[in-house]
Amino acid sequence: MRIATWNVNSLNVRLPRVEEWIGYAHPDVLCLQETKLADTAFPGFAFEALGYQSVHHGGGRWNGVAILSRMPISDVVYGFCEGLEADPDARLVSATCGGVRVSSVYVPNGRSLGSEHYAYKLSWLDRLRRHLEATADARTPVAVCGDFNVAPEDRDVWNPARFVGSTHVSEPERAALAHLQAWGLEDAFRLRHQEDRLYTYWDYRAGDFHQHRGMRIDLVLVSRPMAEKVTYALVDRFARKGKLPSDHAPLLVDFED
Repeated sequence: MRIATWNVNSLNVRLPRVEEWIGYAHPDVLCLQETKLADTAFPGFAFEALGYQSVHHGGGRWNGVAILSRMPISDVVYGFCEGLEADPDARLVSATCGGVRVSSVYVPNGRSLGSEHYAYKLSWLDRLRRHLEATADARTPVAVCGDFNVAPEDRDVWNPARFVGSTHVSEPERAALAHLQAWGLEDAFRLRHQEDRLYTYWDYRAGDFHQHRGMRIDLVLVSRPMAEKVTYALVDRFARKGKLPSDHAPLLVDFED
């Protein structure tokens, strides 16, 4: 099974590129973030023509998450489960695909330390942990995929000194991510790659991509039964090149049968 995640930064703009990428990468499951579409505008028929079932959770102008699967999709949950404070944004959708409980997540940015947006980000990550506790079992195949807007370690940003006092690298954010992983999730990419300077996001400004000034903030977090089966992982930098790219590259992980 190949599971991939990609913040496409507007599916309306990026649909031809996503279709092209699917055509050569052949993911079995693809989690999308920041579709910026309402559910009624989601191009489900286009993905069906490519052999994918899909579910989408979006409100329109901002946010929006989706799961595409070559296998039947079942047990869909939009947003946080019952019993948790509802999220005003469309940042989470979960479903079962081929026996794997998959979530596509778009964690809030946080904007600036100490702001209400930063508090919302920390609260959101805590609710995601409680959502997993209520809806999934770490002893079974689980994959939580998406744009976490947190660089787990200093080696996941191009220059840690440039991020001092910024979001994405603060101790509370990293602690919240670690608390989520402590539920029973492992960073699938790091199971195959321990090198520095491996990123998934490059700002559009100042030629950051060409100068490789990036961050690794897109993750595939998997439960132990899946971690034991990781065979390959790749950040597809090619998909970040060319005309009208997203500012994120797709991340894919392969699992043996």
